Amino acid sequence: MNTSIAEDSVSPEELTEAVSERRGWKLYQVIRLILRPLRWWARVESKGLEYLPATGPALIVSNHDSWLDPLAIIEVMMWKKRQLRFLAKHTLWKFRPMAWILDQAAQIPIRRGEGDTGALDAAAVAVERGEMIGIFPEGTLSRGTVLRARKGVSRLARACPGVPVVLVAVTGSSDLKRFPKRPRVKVEFFDPAGGQLRPDEDAQEFSQRLLDEIRTKAPRVK
Repeated sequence: MNTSIAEDSVSPEELTEAVSERRGWKLYQVIRLILRPLRWWARVESKGLEYLPATGPALIVSNHDSWLDPLAIIEVMMWKKRQLRFLAKHTLWKFRPMAWILDQAAQIPIRRGEGDTGALDAAAVAVERGEMIGIFPEGTLSRGTVLRARKGVSRLARACPGVPVVLVAVTGSSDLKRFPKRPRVKVEFFDPAGGQLRPDEDAQEFSQRLLDEIRTKAPRVK
């Protein structure tokens, strides 16, 4: 897929407008309003927002130690009016109310560990339209434990040449278990120190490299 399609056919001004009108945008705003007390209680803060493209596509790669992580990332990205679609495990769609929310928010179900090419293709098409896609290299909720990186990140990056990978380290979310003590959740964006995917780079090695870089800023808690 040539990612220049989205850039050549849509101007930055039109792309910004398209993002604000995209399916799920209004629902995101409603969810943010509902979760405002949680944002305050969790003391969500950000760093490195300058690494987040103001327009155009990107692959957002993050750790996933707590259920709060994707919500915190979405919230912080909305501060720059960038909407994020996650590749989320398909079992979340088994609960009908949750399935409705996920569908309305245009999230993408993926069958973990099954080489779900359909989900990756859907993500690649979204990237071609100039959207941002979120993916967790460990492929599941890690709860801060040691898990190996999976190849999905590499396969998606390979399908989207030229699209930047932006890393995200979320810290403090695991402290939710210390309730009622308030956590301090930090969402930090940064570029991969080892650079973007190289043409000859092994898929597993690239995914693991990204995860290792994230873990330097968001160490495992177990």
